[in-house]
Amino acid sequence: MAEDGIRYDLLTQDALRGVVRQVLARVQREGLPGEHHLYIAFDTGADGVSVSRRLKEQYPEEMTIVLQYQFWDLQVTNDRFEVKLSFSNVPERLVVPFGAVKAFYDPSAQFGLQFGKPGAANDSARQHMAAALPDLADEARGAGEPIQDRGSEAQAEVVMSRPPAEVVHLDRFRKK
Repeated sequence: MAEDGIRYDLLTQDALRGVVRQVLARVQREGLPGEHHLYIAFDTGADGVSVSRRLKEQYPEEMTIVLQYQFWDLQVTNDRFEVKLSFSNVPERLVVPFGAVKAFYDPSAQFGLQFGKPGAANDSARQHMAAALPDLADEARGAGEPIQDRGSEAQAEVVMSRPPAEVVHLDRFRKK
C-alpha cells in the first residue's frame, strides 16, 4: 500500500471533531432542542484539559459527561469547550480541548462519533459509553466482537444506531 503523505486519517478526524464543535456552538447559542442530550467522553490527561483535582483523582484517564438538563455557561471556541456541571452537588468548571474528545453521542438522534487510536485508552472510553448506553457499545463493537487493533493510525468512527437502508428493486413494481 502506498504511504499516505497527506494524512487523510487526521484530516477526517479533524473534520468530524468540527461536527462536535458545531453542535456545541449551536447548543451555546440556542440551547438543546427537543429531546437532544449529549454524551461526551474525553481524556482527562490530555494537554489543555482542566478539571478539579477531585475529578482528576476520580477519573485519572477519562470521563464521560452528559449535557442535558443541568449544565451552565457553555463556551465554545475553535479549539475547546468549557462548561459548568454539578458533581455530587459540587459545581465544577471543565475545560476540554476538542483534541481530547474520545467519543460523542446524541441518543435522541442515534448519532455517535468515536475518536482516537484503537487500543486500551479508546477501549476504556467505549466502556464509559457502554455503561450509559449499552446499545451504542454493541454497535461500536460490532455486536460483541472484540475491538481489533488496526495499527497506530488515528481514526474516527461514525456510529449510527439505525439499521442501514433497505435496497428496493424497482422490478418488483413493474407490470409484467
